[in-house]
Amino acid sequence: MSGLILDDVGFAYGDNAILERIALSVPPGQFVSLLGASGSGKSTLLRLIAGLQSPRRGRLAWNGAQIAGPGIERGVVFQDYALFPWLSMVDNIALAVGKAKPHSGKHERREEAQDYLRKVGLEAAIGKYPFEVSGGMQQRGAIARALALGSPLLLMDEPFGALDPVNRARLQDLLLEIWEDGDGKTRKTIVFVTHDVDEALYLGDRVVILGSAPGRIIADSDVPFARHRERRSLFCSAAFQHKREAIAETLAADMLEHLATA
Repeated sequence: MSGLILDDVGFAYGDNAILERIALSVPPGQFVSLLGASGSGKSTLLRLIAGLQSPRRGRLAWNGAQIAGPGIERGVVFQDYALFPWLSMVDNIALAVGKAKPHSGKHERREEAQDYLRKVGLEAAIGKYPFEVSGGMQQRGAIARALALGSPLLLMDEPFGALDPVNRARLQDLLLEIWEDGDGKTRKTIVFVTHDVDEALYLGDRVVILGSAPGRIIADSDVPFARHRERRSLFCSAAFQHKREAIAETLAADMLEHLATA
C-alpha cells in the first residue's frame, strides 16, 4: 500500500509511555497537520516516522516498505534549522544534492543548490554562512535543503515556532506555494507538527490531534477549506472560527481529563 502507514504504534522511555496505539494512514500528496499540547508526543512520533527512533510496538511503513531507520525518501526539517555553520548556504544545499545524486559533479551540485536557494527566495544569501543571515532565512535554507534531497515525504517539526509572526506567515505561504506547485502525482506528502491551531488549519488538508499522557489520537478530521487559501478572508470566516473552536474544545477537554487523572 502506498503512502504512510502507522499500525498500532507505541513508544516508551522505560516505564514512561509516550505514545500508545497510534493508527494512522496518510495517502501520497496529502498535507497533514499534527496538533497537540506540549508533551503529547508529537515530536517523538515524527522521529519515529523519520526512523531516528524505533517503536516499542507496532509497525511504520512508507510506500509498503517498513521504516527501520533514516532514509533519503523521508526528509526532515527541525525547528532549530540544523544547518552546518562551517558551510556556506549554497554548500549546505549542495551537500543534500550530493546525497540525492551521488554521481553528480561538484559544479552540477552547486548549480542545482543555487536553484533551490532561488526557489525559496535566498538569491542574496547564496555565498553567505548561516550565522550571517536571519533566523527566517536559515529556515528557508533548511527547507531548500529538504527539497534538494528530493524526498517524497517531508516531516516538519514546528519549523516556524521560533519565528516572529511576520516571518512565520511568509514561510507558511512559501511552504504552501512550493507544495501546491506539484500536481496530485508529484506533490510531496507532508506531516507538519505544530501546537498552533490557526497554523494547522491554514496549512493542512487534515488535522490529526494527539492527546497527552500517553499520546494517542483523539481526533482526525479533514480541513473543509478549498485551496488556494487567502489568509485574511479565511481567518475571518464563520466556518474557520467554528472549526477552530471545535479543535480548541477538543484540546481543552483532553487537558482537563489529564489534570483530573494526574
